Amino acid sequence: MYKIYVDGQHGTTGLLVNERLADHPEVEILEIPYEKRHDKELRKKLLNEADLVFLCLPDEAVAEAVGLITNPNTKIIDASTANRVNEAWAYGLPELSIAHRVRVAGASRVSNPGCHATASIVALYPLVQEGIISRETAVPLFSITGYTGGGKKMIETYETTTERAYKAPRQYALGLNHKHVPEIMAHSGLNVKPIFMPVVSNYPRGLAVTLPLSVKDLEKPLTKQGLHELYQKYYGDSIFIRIHVVDETKDLVENAFDVQGSNDTNYLDLYIYGNEEQIQVLSRLDNLWKGASGAAIQNMNIMLSMDETTGLL
Repeated sequence: MYKIYVDGQHGTTGLLVNERLADHPEVEILEIPYEKRHDKELRKKLLNEADLVFLCLPDEAVAEAVGLITNPNTKIIDASTANRVNEAWAYGLPELSIAHRVRVAGASRVSNPGCHATASIVALYPLVQEGIISRETAVPLFSITGYTGGGKKMIETYETTTERAYKAPRQYALGLNHKHVPEIMAHSGLNVKPIFMPVVSNYPRGLAVTLPLSVKDLEKPLTKQGLHELYQKYYGDSIFIRIHVVDETKDLVENAFDVQGSNDTNYLDLYIYGNEEQIQVLSRLDNLWKGASGAAIQNMNIMLSMDETTGLL
């Protein structure tokens, strides 16, 4: 059995990681009482006792937590944005390539991806790598997500407020500087900032990024079926990425897309719709599973040489 400690286990992501770990047959969870969660010495003891630590902390608290770990055998998964573009940390999206998976497997420090970023990068990466989208393109990305991704304060607001603004979708990060933008650039291969347009809406969970493509503006010719084959080439062997048939209709609800259709799973679902001139890729996941805690458990399994699916299926 592996000893696992979640630093920040009483926050939104920490609670969910603990919940996933409770059903995991190969781990023992090291607990800290709620009233002792700020006890530095107790935290340090648990951090160094663990085989692997999840840091479910604000960005500014991560460096201190890492500094408390003196045991060279303790592995770390950081769920914050603090190390997602830090080359010293492996990026925890193993589906991107064999090299990504090998690096995660051999790493002692892994940065867990963001929810918007995961959906965006999976859609973009093959297109950028194959030169179909130029690295110099300001790619438009539209993303809609449930409110749970905003943490405890946002959850409480949505579940208690009567204000009209919270009853409808709300565009945010209006200055086009969302915290996931550097991560999307770094790991998709883009050299310029994508035009990333996030929307939070009045439902709990479920996220979908839309990548629109104008066929005539691509660097290489591409059809919907050709795009499907490209995704199969990159992700066809991935357990947790599902590539749906072109223009699939069976998952639609009255001919409209179901943003919550991947909820309660660790799957990322790719859909392709459009016509001969314009294509849209929809990349969907549960923002609290593949977008957060599920991905963290998946990375833990790989780092500790366990079956990747343990505790997730």
